[in-house]
Amino acid sequence: MDMQTLPPPSGFVPHDRKSPLTDPWEPLYARKAGDTVMLGLRASAAHTNSRGFVHGGLITALADNAMGLSCARKLGTGGGLVTVNLTVDFLGVALKGQWLEFDTVFVRPGKTLCFAQAFVTADGQPCARANAVFRVLSEGRSLAT
Repeated sequence: MDMQTLPPPSGFVPHDRKSPLTDPWEPLYARKAGDTVMLGLRASAAHTNSRGFVHGGLITALADNAMGLSCARKLGTGGGLVTVNLTVDFLGVALKGQWLEFDTVFVRPGKTLCFAQAFVTADGQPCARANAVFRVLSEGRSLAT
């Protein structure tokens, strides 16, 4: 069986939140549990850099996505969130064929700012850790208002 046709781990279903940024990375999967949205994907050649590692930009973007979705779920906000700060520490590499998971831990969810951390694993081994701060937008209000 081709690595790309392997089914996702138990509990993961096709991710229903689409965006132009993540469209080329499909198929993406999600598992919702409690307050968190865990994202996952099977790494393919299209996800890698010239060294054959999963690109750090992809890891960063999906960690940001998982944390933002999880913060919105925890807070039940209808206005959404925007990233104020994001840092990523790369702890190892992820390779083509590996299953990547992006799991969120809440540091401090609040009414105006939400602090979160994501742990990224490749086949269960740590490959990155991300920290983010999100501004909570009130319903019907954008950053410009």
